Amino acid sequence: MLSLIAKFLKVLNSDASPGQVALGFAFALFVGLTPFFSLHNLIILFFVSVIRVNLSAFFLASAVFALLAYLLDPVSISIGESLLNNPDLVQTWTALYQSDVWRAFKFNHTLLLGSVVLALILFLPVLIVGRVMISLYRDRLMAWFEKLKISKLVKASKFYKVYEKLGA
Repeated sequence: MLSLIAKFLKVLNSDASPGQVALGFAFALFVGLTPFFSLHNLIILFFVSVIRVNLSAFFLASAVFALLAYLLDPVSISIGESLLNNPDLVQTWTALYQSDVWRAFKFNHTLLLGSVVLALILFLPVLIVGRVMISLYRDRLMAWFEKLKISKLVKASKFYKVYEKLGA
């Protein structure tokens, strides 16, 4: 747990732009909220490796969103079930299922479909809020926090030594 917090602080204090870190958080939604062994996750990993995304932020947020997914699974299942049972979309799902390519994505599963839709809905808010919060943290909180006496005490602790080891 201590190393996870240290990694998070390392990502926040890194030289990466707030947009890169926030984009890592946003793409991590797909990997964290959806079942891991899915074809769309390979596509997300491809995008993450091609686009300038902070990989530390991506992997850290993937782990956090995977833990959060257990709480959001009932919501994802209900979203997927309502989409798959919608009479207006039956022809669309049937046509997609007839194609071998779309069948490989397994969107006929309620959890997978609901998780992808939930990740799509949350992508822009996580990206925008993440970018703003990281910018605010770096501009206001980081400089102020380093001046506090408690931060000097923390730098002398075991926690800070773990934090420093991650930088090496």
